[in-house]
Amino acid sequence: METPTAVITGATSGLGELAAIDLARRGFSLVLLARSAERADATVARIEEAAPGGATEVVLADLTDLDQVRRAGEQIANGYARIDVLINNAGLHAFAPRTTRAGLPEMMVVNYLAPWVLTSVLRSTLIASAPARVVTVASEASRRHGVLTLPDDLTDTAPFNARQSSAIYGRTKLLDIMFSAELARRLSGTGVTANALDPGFNVTGLGRELRFAAALEKVLRSLRVGDPRRGTSGIVRLATDPALAACTGGYFSARTGKQLTPVPPGADPAEQRRLWELTEQLVGVPHVG
Repeated sequence: METPTAVITGATSGLGELAAIDLARRGFSLVLLARSAERADATVARIEEAAPGGATEVVLADLTDLDQVRRAGEQIANGYARIDVLINNAGLHAFAPRTTRAGLPEMMVVNYLAPWVLTSVLRSTLIASAPARVVTVASEASRRHGVLTLPDDLTDTAPFNARQSSAIYGRTKLLDIMFSAELARRLSGTGVTANALDPGFNVTGLGRELRFAAALEKVLRSLRVGDPRRGTSGIVRLATDPALAACTGGYFSARTGKQLTPVPPGADPAEQRRLWELTEQLVGVPHVG
């Protein structure tokens, strides 16, 4: 059988790195999107140590730059005739506002717009590879999203403080859930499934911008709180479990393995479709590989 290939974002730390190692042990070839060549090299070394002899390629791209995301997707599409799994894992919780070079809110770009663009670019390759799967890491933080206002939230660069950042982060994760559901609908009948996941509470680098993040992480690890292996197992399950081969359009809990009902308007098909169309108007229709 042909070696399966998985494309993973955010794989140089935390859940993404652990998922990459697990998939390498299961015989997957890996394509890792990374911003830092140095961190990517360290991750590749850890993967090689855990699963000697596997194939791992790094594609450099800054997910805050949608042009780089497009180019990275096209590079992957041109280099790989087959993609069995796409894992949209990269995430950012910014505690102060930052805008991208294009003038867009950085947290929205990294958490929602970048996976939307990458998935769109790789869509044809995924369909040609069917059966294939798209797994998008969302969060139950979506339940604290405040009020969703489209299309304004996609481009809102208004100031916020650390406390207010939680609602904005939650909003990006709600959009991930809605995107995944609409993607599943648009891929119906192609043999490509799309599901979203709440990885639960995991001690990873997501809150690294907090001044006390390193000390807090050390304490939590010592107490065995937030073991990231639990979240990783949920990602890998959606990517590989034969029992989920035909499951699509779901939003799952890594902790229980059960489907979750998104907070409104997350489960509204009309709002999911509207979000897709608004996103397409904002970023354009990427060249599809």
